[in-house]
Parts: sequence; C-alpha cells; structure tokens
Amino acid sequence: MPRNKSFDELETLDKARDVFWEKGYNGTPPQDILDGTGLSRSSLYDTYGDKHALFIRSLQRYRQTVTAAAIEYLDAAADPAQAIRRIFHAAYDAMTAEEFRKGCLMVNSINELAPHDPEVEDIIRENRQALENSYARAIKRGQQQGQIAKTHQPRALARYLVNSLWGLTTNIKLGIDKKAADDIVRLTLSIL
Repeated sequence: MPRNKSFDELETLDKARDVFWEKGYNGTPPQDILDGTGLSRSSLYDTYGDKHALFIRSLQRYRQTVTAAAIEYLDAAADPAQAIRRIFHAAYDAMTAEEFRKGCLMVNSINELAPHDPEVEDIIRENRQALENSYARAIKRGQQQGQIAKTHQPRALARYLVNSLWGLTTNIKLGIDKKAADDIVRLTLSIL
C-alpha cells in the first residue's frame, strides 16, 4: 500500500522554484534543493523525478503563478496604460525586495538553458507569447479608450514592452541603481 505524502506538493515546488531562481539551474546542487524544500532525497525524487524534471515543473509553476498574475492584472485593468506603468515602476522594488537580486526566472533561464535545452526554450517561448498577448490586449483597449497613443500597432508595442521589461529585469539583476532604473522606465513608457 502506498504511503500518503506528508507534504504539500505545490508548496514544495514553490520552494524548489525559489532555490533555482536564486542560484540558477547549474548553480543548484541536489543538496541545496533538499535543504530548500525540507524533503528527503527519496520523497523529492519519487514525487518530482530528477533535477531537470523538477526544474521544468518549477518553470511551469512560475508561469502558472507569477506570469499568470501579471496577465490577470493587465486583463482586468480598467486603465490599461496605468496598469502597464505600474508594472514597470514596480519592477525595481519587486526585484530588489529580497537580499539578492534574482531577476526574472524566465529571463535567467533564457540565458542559462534555452540555447541548449529545447524543453526550457519551449516553456519560455510560450510564457513570452502569453505575456505579449496580454500586453497587446491591454494596449488595444488603451488605444480604444484614448489612454495610449495609436502611433504603433498594439502587437508591435506589446513586443517592445515585453522586451523592455525583460531587459530591465536583467539590468536590475546586474545591480543598476534606482535612478538608472527610473531613467529606463521613464523613457520606455514615453512611447505610450
């Protein structure tokens, strides 16, 4: 008879995601995963598989939580232009709220794994497309409401904004100061 699991699988997955987010895939030895999740090696690997499978599930969990929250926020915004501005202005504080600047897990994974891991690349591409689609919907609504200039097509502007936000998170991880981040955000948002 199989034993019942005495841990919350999603909570444990979130803890593993946070370890990968902080240290990267290659910088995370199995012991750090065990320490970060509080599980035994057998419980962890019986539930999630090997390190790569756990990372894939962690990346998918990021998509289901962090990315989904941003998409829901944009989709529900009565004032899409203001919502986009808030996302950009909040990026610095969100990325520097913890002891170390972890950036965006998707962007970190692009640089570390996507060039040679097609499964990771597929998740990141889907994540980016979902974000882009959400920005495009918000921009189109903002243009219809007169809040966003009609100078650019919604899709093109959405691509620009996602690219700019991901670039901003990379620079924040690099350690730019608040003034530099504010300069980037101000200039980026001037296109709206």
